[in-house]
Amino acid sequence: MQTISATDLARNTREVLDKVANRGETVVVERNRVVIARIVPPERTMTAAQALSGLPVMLTPRHAAAWLQDARGAFDEAVRDPWA
Repeated sequence: MQTISATDLARNTREVLDKVANRGETVVVERNRVVIARIVPPERTMTAAQALSGLPVMLTPRHAAAWLQDARGAFDEAVRDPWA
């Protein structure tokens, strides 16, 4: 974990943010030798397709179509004005 001054952060913002984004490093920012901030990389996320990629296929196309129809229930594709 790197510690830098607020002045160094202001002068080298791009480089500091690149370290955080590309290397996953955490940077602590100090002003007058007092910690005022910590810049951390975001938590890793994944798409639904990535999350489901390891699961076995359990629905047949017929069952999938039935599930989709049931999930939509009474909803239709019409767009309505919520203020009207």
